[in-house]
Amino acid sequence: MVQYVLAIDQGTTSSRAIIFDKSGSIVSTGQLDHKQIFPKAGWVEHDPMEIWNNTREAIGQALSKANVTRHSIEAVGITNQRETAVVWNKKTGIPVYNAIVWQDTRTQGIVDRLAADGGVERFRATVGLPLATYFSGTKIVWILENVDGAREAAEAGDLLFGTTDTWILWNLTGGVDGGVHATDVTNASRTLFMDLTTLEWDDEILAAFNVPKVMLPTIKSSSEIYGHAHAASLLREVPIAGILGDQQAATFGQAAFDKGEAKNTYGTGNFLIFNTGTEIVHSKNGLLTTVGYKLGDAEPHYALEGSIAVTGSLVQWLRDNLGMIGSSEEVETLAGTVDDNGGAYFVPAFSGLFAPYWRPDARGALVGLTRYVNKGHVARAALESIAFQTREVLDAVNADSGVPLTELKVDGGATVNDLLMQFQADMIDVPVIRPVVKETTALGAAYAAGLAVGFWSGLDELRANWQESARWEPKIEPAERERLLRNWKKAVTKTMDWVDEDVI
Repeated sequence: MVQYVLAIDQGTTSSRAIIFDKSGSIVSTGQLDHKQIFPKAGWVEHDPMEIWNNTREAIGQALSKANVTRHSIEAVGITNQRETAVVWNKKTGIPVYNAIVWQDTRTQGIVDRLAADGGVERFRATVGLPLATYFSGTKIVWILENVDGAREAAEAGDLLFGTTDTWILWNLTGGVDGGVHATDVTNASRTLFMDLTTLEWDDEILAAFNVPKVMLPTIKSSSEIYGHAHAASLLREVPIAGILGDQQAATFGQAAFDKGEAKNTYGTGNFLIFNTGTEIVHSKNGLLTTVGYKLGDAEPHYALEGSIAVTGSLVQWLRDNLGMIGSSEEVETLAGTVDDNGGAYFVPAFSGLFAPYWRPDARGALVGLTRYVNKGHVARAALESIAFQTREVLDAVNADSGVPLTELKVDGGATVNDLLMQFQADMIDVPVIRPVVKETTALGAAYAAGLAVGFWSGLDELRANWQESARWEPKIEPAERERLLRNWKKAVTKTMDWVDEDVI
């Protein structure tokens, strides 16, 4: 009987189950979208019960489409939207509040309060991160301070916290009936609570946040058996053996295992990860220091990361909020109706600016407008903003690492957009390379799980699976590149200092 590995990809907009074979090729996929909940400006939530129900259904779809049962699945890997926080009652299995999504900015007041003593860099030497609304730590604080009875229940040991990997793992392994409450080092490194050196929760930081340690999951490696699927599951008794946060999973799926290798994922946001090997490198240029992966008892690999909040979601915004396009795919066609941006620059600082600026006071701006500009120019400016933001992050990576990249591996939904990929190569002046398997996030989770159970023999076998699908070489004149980048940087300055106390 042919055996496979199943990956659960719990993302920002959907939950998927993807079955992979030994070559790393996709056998079948199940997918369901979940609602994006926007109670107020800057607030973004998901319903954790909807996510769990969708995950179960997606697993059923994937098994059905592949015409296989649990007996054909060697292991399950989980990857997830990393900083999205879920807090639930361990006795009932019911969340006390909706999941607060990584894009959510409601906790800025909590950030300011914590930064009053030591600034936003207060904990960076320990956790590799600045104080920011992005990370899950402040989201837990908000729930404890704003949900009736949450503080008391947490201190009594009745509440559990997890990012969505932990939520899925706990439910998949039984929930209230013995569910495993654990996470991996990559997700733990995005909470603001984990010491990068010891890979353990830091008691002093937890005290500063006033978060009870009893809420937190056990920190495990990215590749080991955490538990087995519950008897009531379609995957009954299959080992759950890999967890990687989505961007680390995409890096792993791109076979960027070694120091100096990197990838850029084009999803809801963009995330460039540069592997620094077993060395912790603290950025001086606005990047995050994070855990790249840890395989069983082996030493952890670390990474520098440039996080960009709004890229693919800008295209969704053009579609859903403005009605400029009927589907996300149409943006390339619309942008292709013009030869350039017509002088327009779109800075999508909808959640403030992330790397390398970290300016929560910024808001989106469309600048350089004249009567000449039409919707084609706006669509092109939106796509170009993705490449401009990536260029700025890549400049920071090069400055921090001292090792300029010679090529950029890319993945994610927007990599099917040839216009964007060519412009990206033009802006960074190195080749852009897309692999055959574009679902590298799910593939990375599958790899981590498969390694833990011996489905794959080691990293060399995984490297051999990687195959190039498409390549874009830089074509633009250097002077034109510099002109465009100069105007982009000018446009970015127009977004800053927008949020005052009385501005929503």
